[in-house]
Amino acid sequence: MSILIAYGSRHGSTGGIAERIAERLREGGLDAEAMTVKSARDVADYDAVILGSALYMFHWMKEARSFAAQNRRVLNLKPVWLFSSGPIEMKLDELGRGPLEVSGPREIDELRETLHPRDHQVFFGAWSREYKPIGFVERLAMAMPAARAAFPDNDLRDWPRIDAWADGIAVELKTASERAPSRPAPG
Repeated sequence: MSILIAYGSRHGSTGGIAERIAERLREGGLDAEAMTVKSARDVADYDAVILGSALYMFHWMKEARSFAAQNRRVLNLKPVWLFSSGPIEMKLDELGRGPLEVSGPREIDELRETLHPRDHQVFFGAWSREYKPIGFVERLAMAMPAARAAFPDNDLRDWPRIDAWADGIAVELKTASERAPSRPAPG
């Protein structure tokens, strides 16, 4: 069984999560490869797809949204899982909710409606002052001392939680594969 983990990553944190998921799936006996959504081509060649994106201002990256839209017909024929990465602090909001509860992409309802994923998870991300600012908001934030202080170097990626999610996907795919009727050999 062949699984594509396609991702949109701005600074590499989401790519690291995608690579870790691919590694866990391979350890679980599956053929898995992670690649950027810009590099992923023949989605039809895969048996399942995991699609992820970094979150910026509560939105998936444009290229990840475009990938989902352009491949939606093929993705609807396969098992699909989604993940988002982004929160880099653990503060609760005024209602006592944690960042993983409130940080999902604003387009998650649309993604659920068009792709019918089996699951969507939000994972903590990572941030480093060494990242080259991309876009107006990041350049502005890095130019302001108070904003720089508000975003210290931080890697909150929860590897055991990511591993557990990937392991659950591996079990689900292997179970489905074992239940599938075998096809007679051509001949």
